[in-house]
Amino acid sequence: MYTLALGPQWLSPDYLISHFGLIGILVIVFAESGLFAFLPGDSLLFTAGLLVADGQYIKQPLWLVCALIVAAAIIGDQVGYMIGKFFGPKLFNRPKSKLFKRENLDKAHEFMDKHGPKAIVLARFVPIIRTFAPMVAGAGTMKYRTFLTYNIIGGIGWGAGVTIAGYWLGQIEFIKTNVEPILVGIVLISVIPVVFEVLKARKESKANADASAEAVADGSAPQAPGTRGRHAKR
Repeated sequence: MYTLALGPQWLSPDYLISHFGLIGILVIVFAESGLFAFLPGDSLLFTAGLLVADGQYIKQPLWLVCALIVAAAIIGDQVGYMIGKFFGPKLFNRPKSKLFKRENLDKAHEFMDKHGPKAIVLARFVPIIRTFAPMVAGAGTMKYRTFLTYNIIGGIGWGAGVTIAGYWLGQIEFIKTNVEPILVGIVLISVIPVVFEVLKARKESKANADASAEAVADGSAPQAPGTRGRHAKR
């Protein structure tokens, strides 16, 4: 069995699979898809594929494991969408909330408008984002039929794709003997898009602040109503 030294032991893929088997995998996939972030989705699916090939902890055939994982991922996103649709406005209108702020909903809505429904598919491969994407889609009033279509595409691509990758790569001797660093690499790579978006947002915010400062210094910033008239009288 493999030991992944990231986070608490009870969240490591090997612990979850060795103690709960396929049921544990399905529960985590469902929960991370629409309820709770910070769960080991990518590394869990990759490890599941490895263990299907090994046959020690998961006895079910690959096709059945993939089908159940895809179903759990799709249903989890459906629940997230419904949470966003019925409770989204209340969640995102809490003034003291650091996570569910209205501006986060507006930014996510803009992201959806910019990238289209494919954002639902891309979010599957980004930790944390994949948890909140369906909520944002529901709160942002994305059409249910559109969401369902891309939810299915993303669920198949992520749920079956990562698991099958683990299954086939797990039969390579080099992969078998270097599982832990490979799983660590998967987690780190999956976080890169999040870091990129954070840095991009900070850069844009700084650029806007600098532009505003320059406008004020040049006297080209918009003046408050009535200010121009008062200056003219002087």
